[in-house]
Amino acid sequence: MAYDASTLPDVSGLTVGIIGGTGDQGRGLAYRLARAGQTVLIGSRSADRAAQAAAEIAALPGVPANGVVSGADNDEVARRSDVVIIAVPWDGHAAIVAALAGALVGKIVIDCVNPLGFDKQGPYALAVEEGSAVQQAARLLPESRVCAAFNHVSAPLLADPEIDRIDLDVLICTEDRELVGVVAALAARIPGMRGVYAGRLRNAHQIEAFTANLIAINKRYKAHAGIRVTDL
Repeated sequence: MAYDASTLPDVSGLTVGIIGGTGDQGRGLAYRLARAGQTVLIGSRSADRAAQAAAEIAALPGVPANGVVSGADNDEVARRSDVVIIAVPWDGHAAIVAALAGALVGKIVIDCVNPLGFDKQGPYALAVEEGSAVQQAARLLPESRVCAAFNHVSAPLLADPEIDRIDLDVLICTEDRELVGVVAALAARIPGMRGVYAGRLRNAHQIEAFTANLIAINKRYKAHAGIRVTDL
């Protein structure tokens, strides 16, 4: 079955919360989605810090001047959002996700965290007891609808207001096939992006780990590399 964006659902009315929205990846995704007119909530442990980040994003070029971006503490963002993106540092992943389990019941949760370590030889994939970051999230959120996506999107590209298109594919791993369309539709709100189903959660480990390869590519070629799947 060929990729067909015309079959994607309308997600324009969904509120997207970003836990870790004050970090580079979270801010970048917030900016791109807000620029597309999506209602975005920035989450942080500090509500004041979240509000400051939201104000800064709202002032960026291309963001509609109608209050589509706001900030609050993580728990409030989780409760008020339809879709929640987890974009926190790996070392705080388990604790932050576990603390939000109650607020995330019934919610769509997109995990884009990559468990990586760094040494003198560069980045490398870390072993995760559950298999991957998203599988850890799924274990901690048994009453949420969990998937992995947006793992390979360059934060500098997301944050650059001079860039109108980001030509790459967002690989989606989930047990819930209905989520694929929703996440792909959110990705498609960012010009140039496609969401592509890439298997069940057990296949997410290699997607998360591949970020180490992309970092090496970026360093060698001074680029902001992404992934594009051919023949779709």
